[in-house]
Amino acid sequence: MKNRIQKIVGLISLEFVIVAFLFIGALFVFALVAHAVYENEDLFDKRAFAYLSSYSSEGFLEAMKFFTFFGSILFLLPAYILLVVYFFIKKEFRYCIDILIISISSSVLMFGLKELFHRQRPDLPLIKSIATTYSFPSGHALSSFIFCSVLIDLIWESTLARVWKWVFSILLLLFSFTIGISRIVLKMHYATDVIAGFCLGIVWVIISFRVIKKINFKEARISKK
Repeated sequence: MKNRIQKIVGLISLEFVIVAFLFIGALFVFALVAHAVYENEDLFDKRAFAYLSSYSSEGFLEAMKFFTFFGSILFLLPAYILLVVYFFIKKEFRYCIDILIISISSSVLMFGLKELFHRQRPDLPLIKSIATTYSFPSGHALSSFIFCSVLIDLIWESTLARVWKWVFSILLLLFSFTIGISRIVLKMHYATDVIAGFCLGIVWVIISFRVIKKINFKEARISKK
């Protein structure tokens, strides 16, 4: 019995523990926030607006307007198209399919939840927007996190030195988080919208990457036979 337990513990890697912790934690926080939004409870949205407003200088707002663009469909759609075209030219069709699956499935999930919760956007946004969708969850937070996660996955499959893989991964995550914060600063989303967007992004990245890599692994084994 003892030897069996030791074997099981040995099979559980640190990576698995971290991923499981992130998945459960993100899912729990999303459920907590979603329940509060559904019940029209104000967790800390007003306080978040008040806190960020005290630091919102003209220069800071301009920087946030710059960052928020990279979470919009005007940037992400062409960016995804370029990625798919690039791998299509290189005849890396597996990457093309994986990127399309992740981007399309996350968008369907996002719009489905927006329609489910029907949360109105904050009053008096600081920028003009053509956005007509509901507020919860934040599409900018979710979509930017998904896109940056795709780039991080591609970076880790590249031949870059390990140190640069870590550097670029951290920078991409910080970039995504900055986009999310910009939505609160510009009063396009509540803080809970953004938190929910990131949590949903973490959950969906773990699920989709796990499923896709399993499918690719099985296909690779079959092709070798």
